[in-house]
Amino acid sequence: MCSIMTIVSKQISRGKIKENFARTIKRGPDKTRFVELPIGCMGFHRLAIMGLTQEGMQPFSLGGNMLVCNGEIYGFRKLKEDLIKKEYKFLSDSDCEILLPLYKEMGTKMFPLLGSEFALCIYDSDENTVIAARDPIGIRPLFYGYLKDGGIAFASEACVLEGLCEVIKPFPPGHYYKDGKFVRYISLTDVKDYVTADVEEACSGIRERLVASVKTRLDADAPLGFLLSGGLDSSLVCGIAAKIFGKAHPIKTFAIGMEKDAIDLKYAREAAKYIGAEHTEVFMTREDVIRELPNVIRLLATWDITTIRASMGMYLCCKWIHENTDIRVLMTGEISDELFGYKYTDFAPGPEAFQHEAKKRVDELYMYDVLRADRCLSGNSIEARVPFGDTDFVKYVMAIDPAIKINKYDMGKYLLRHAFENEGLLPDEILWRQKAAFSDAVGHSMVDDLKEYANARYTDEEFEKKRKKYDHCPPFTKESLLYREIFEEYYPGQAAMIKDFWMPNKEWKGCNVNDPSARVLANYGDSGI
Repeated sequence: MCSIMTIVSKQISRGKIKENFARTIKRGPDKTRFVELPIGCMGFHRLAIMGLTQEGMQPFSLGGNMLVCNGEIYGFRKLKEDLIKKEYKFLSDSDCEILLPLYKEMGTKMFPLLGSEFALCIYDSDENTVIAARDPIGIRPLFYGYLKDGGIAFASEACVLEGLCEVIKPFPPGHYYKDGKFVRYISLTDVKDYVTADVEEACSGIRERLVASVKTRLDADAPLGFLLSGGLDSSLVCGIAAKIFGKAHPIKTFAIGMEKDAIDLKYAREAAKYIGAEHTEVFMTREDVIRELPNVIRLLATWDITTIRASMGMYLCCKWIHENTDIRVLMTGEISDELFGYKYTDFAPGPEAFQHEAKKRVDELYMYDVLRADRCLSGNSIEARVPFGDTDFVKYVMAIDPAIKINKYDMGKYLLRHAFENEGLLPDEILWRQKAAFSDAVGHSMVDDLKEYANARYTDEEFEKKRKKYDHCPPFTKESLLYREIFEEYYPGQAAMIKDFWMPNKEWKGCNVNDPSARVLANYGDSGI
C-alpha cells in the first residue's frame, strides 16, 4: 500500500504540499520522493511490496513522462514480457514499472488491462497534461479537488487535499480523467446477457475464478498474512491459499474479538486448525474501542455507522499485526457479500430486485467496505489484497442469472458454498455457517459499548438540536451524531464524500429498520451464535 499525490498548479507552496502529503506517511513509510513537473508536482510514499530494491521507487519516468501508482498489476509479468520484445528495458521487478511503456504503446486504452487494484497519475510530456485513473471497483483509493487557481489535485486520501481544495470528491471507479473530463473505461456491473442459469455450471465458474484470483494474489516479495474471521469468505480465501502452499508452508492467519463474547474467534480457531495455519488470536477491550474511535474515523474519512463499527475490529487487529510481526500484505474477504448477498437480501422480492441491489452495492463499494479495508490496513502500513474483487470474478458473478443467485435454498450465498462443497478446503461447520455481521461477530458487546458511549454524550434535547445542523444525511441516532461530529473535526464541510448511510433496502418488506446491523433483522436467527 502506497500513497500518491499529483498537484496541477504552480501557485501552492511546496512546503504546504509536503506538509499535507505527510499525513499519509503510514501508507508508505519506506521512502518518500517528490518531483517537479512543468505544470505542478508529484509525490510518492512507498511501501515496498514488489521489487524491493531502490530501482522500484517511484515516480517512474520514461522520456519526459512521469508516473505514480498505488496498486498491484497482477498480470504484469506477461505484459512485461511483451514489452521486452518491443525493446523496452526495465530496471526493477516492480509491477508498476510497466505502466509508462504500456501507456506509450496504448495510451488510455491500457486501463482495462490493469485489473482490480490500482490508482495512478501520469504526466504526459508531449501533451503537457495529467491523466489519472482508478480501478473498476475503487479498491485502491483516489480523491480529487479543484484548486483556487483553476488547477486540479489528486491524492490517495482526502486528508491530503484538506485545506487545498474547497470541495473534495472521491475519484469515480472505472474512470480515467483527461483534459477536464472523466471517462468511464469499464463497468463490471452492467450486464447485457446472463452467462448461465445452470447451478452446476455457475459453481464451476465461481470455483475456477476464485482459486485463480487467490493464487495470483499470493505473488509478493514482502511477508504475507491472512485475516481470518471464521466466516465463509475469509475462511475460503485462507483455505484456498493453504491448499496452494501445502502443509510444508503453513499460512499465517489472524483473528480478533472482544475479550468476553467474541463469536468469530472460536470459528476462526476451528478453520485455522483444519487448514493447518499458524494462527494468532488478538483481543480487544471496550477501552481500546473508545480510545481509537477518533483515530479510526480520521483514517476512514467517513461518518457511516456500518463502516465505522466494522472498522474497529479490523483496525485493532491490523495495529497488533503491525506492531508485533513483519507482515506487509494481508489477504481479506471483502466484496463477497455484495456479489452473493447479505442477510437482508434474503428479503429481495425477486431476482431482478436482487440483481439491481447487487449492482448498487458493488458500484458503491468504494465508499464502504473496500474503503474500510484500505484504511484499516494502510493506516498500519499494510497492503490489502482482495481476491473477491478480481475483475474477471466480479464480472462473471454479476452475469450469473439472478434467478439462481437469490436465496431460494434456505442458505445465503448458496452458490459460493456449493462451489467448494466437495473440495475439502473447510470443515462443513464453517462452509455452511450462517452469515454473522463482522461488527457483531467480534463481540456483540462492542456495538453495545459504542451505543452506550454515544448515548451518554448527549441528552435528548442536545441530540435533536445538534443533528439539525447537518443537511446532508442528518444523524438519526446519538451514535451517528457522535460519528458525524468527530468526522467534521477532521473534514469540515466534506460530508458529501459519502453518498448515504449504508442500510438495508428499506423498500423491501422486512428491511425497514433503523439500525444497519443484521442483528436487527427477523431472519438473523442463530447467525450470531
